[in-house]
Amino acid sequence: MAKRLAVLHTSLVFISVETMISDLFKELLPGVQIVHFVDSDLLATVMEAGQVTPASVRRMCYLAQAAEASGSDLMLSACSSLGPSIDVARQLVDVPIVKIDDAMALAAAKTASRIGVLATVPTTLEPTAALIREKAKELGKAPEVRPHLCVGAFEALMSGQRLRHDAMVLEGARALAPDVELIALAQASMTRLAPDLERATGLDVLSSPRLGIEQVRRLLDAMPARA
Repeated sequence: MAKRLAVLHTSLVFISVETMISDLFKELLPGVQIVHFVDSDLLATVMEAGQVTPASVRRMCYLAQAAEASGSDLMLSACSSLGPSIDVARQLVDVPIVKIDDAMALAAAKTASRIGVLATVPTTLEPTAALIREKAKELGKAPEVRPHLCVGAFEALMSGQRLRHDAMVLEGARALAPDVELIALAQASMTRLAPDLERATGLDVLSSPRLGIEQVRRLLDAMPARA
């Protein structure tokens, strides 16, 4: 029987926009049953509040519990902003939960002592920076993590101004580059720009989707086959 991966989403936007993640599932997880669990306005609620509230944590925990009840072997949380809530959800379910940024954060912590975090959504900045610091601490390191928000870029993307979004992200990367050794992208929506950002800054630019799904594959491969 095929192994079952539950993907936890906090917005319908990322299911429809980020087809690249679906392509990565097909490439890296052939034969794995992918099931999506969605709380469609949870991210919008967090963005409106400007932070992850206790109510938002509860909603994310409910999503994880529903995924566990469905018989999933593993969960992947696709939302960077809700990362702190996954730390709570992990205490309530027996099925392992991978944050999509876990592998990227670890790679950044291993690689550089001055790390830039580039985001277009304010609520992803601190969770991503905190995750990098957490992974670094596990390695016995204490890198400088410098966050940078591309103000207005996400709103431009959501209103269909893709070129404006891309230009603002490029500008943000150039502003961040002189102070860091590596740039980590805090959102999957920026991943397609990584090659352009590397050329513009001369720095390595890490993004989460491929690294995160490669981690999922390793964990699933290590699990015994389902009866």
